[in-house]
Amino acid sequence: MERALVVVESADHARSLISEAGELAAGVGADLKLLTLMDKDGYENDLETMETIANVEGVSYSTEDIKESGRQFARDIATEELGDRTVDYEPICEVVESGEEAHTIVTTAEREGCDYIFIAGRKRSPTGKAIFGDTTQRVILDFDGIVSVVTQ
Repeated sequence: MERALVVVESADHARSLISEAGELAAGVGADLKLLTLMDKDGYENDLETMETIANVEGVSYSTEDIKESGRQFARDIATEELGDRTVDYEPICEVVESGEEAHTIVTTAEREGCDYIFIAGRKRSPTGKAIFGDTTQRVILDFDGIVSVVTQ
């Protein structure tokens, strides 16, 4: 492993993922890319809200400001979970359409030169996977590298 992508979702899963990835990365001298995904609808709502605030306060907020909040979320958790481990990491934030999460994860990993992905797994029945799809399963099938699934 030279570079791993860690998919940072909820704070609870992110803690486990970053801790596990950090331990492995520190052991082999790899670096981490911490990917936060922002749902496009939620992102657009956040941007609209920030623009409304900006109009009232005379301040401007941009698309980059909203993405920075996603990167800061990953930074905050990484600071706590990596502790004194020597691991280089870079937070990344991508806006994603609903249903495109797996594709975005895989293409981001490829673009960033990652040979390993850490992702949270959810317990779902085979029927649930067939009906609703499963991001983790799609990443495992589509990524040409190692995928570690961490469940809680």
